[in-house]
This record gives sequence, C-alpha cells and structure tokens, in this order.
Amino acid sequence: MRSKKNISPHSLRHSYATHLIEAGVDLLEVQKILGHHSILTTARYTHLTDHTAHHAIERINGLMDGFILARAVKS
Repeated sequence: MRSKKNISPHSLRHSYATHLIEAGVDLLEVQKILGHHSILTTARYTHLTDHTAHHAIERINGLMDGFILARAVKS
C-alpha cells in the first residue's frame, strides 16, 4: 500500500535547495537564489544526504592528499 505525501510550496522549495546543494552549488549562492537574509534560514532548507556526505568526504580527501606529512627526525 502506498502512503500519500502532501506536496506544498514549502516542500518543493526545500527539495529545490537540497538538489542545488547536491549539485555542488555553494550554500551562499543558494541563499541568494532563495532570497534569504540569513544563512541560517537557508541551512534549514537543506539537509545532509548520503550524496552530499560522500561528496564532502571526497573533497576533504582530495585536499588532504595534497599534504605531505613528515615526521621529525631526532638527532
């Protein structure tokens, strides 16, 4: 049995913001697109999904791969 979901302008706006973030659009750009004065308001429209979490991990690992860790040699 399928459950019915209510679709509202708010839920569409929330989904739109989430898809923008998943597509790699910067949160500040999403804030401008949605017309929010506060970034905190924009952050409420977005939620962390598996896709964005994986993408963030890839970016962090890419940055960290550029660092060379050296151990101090004691004389």
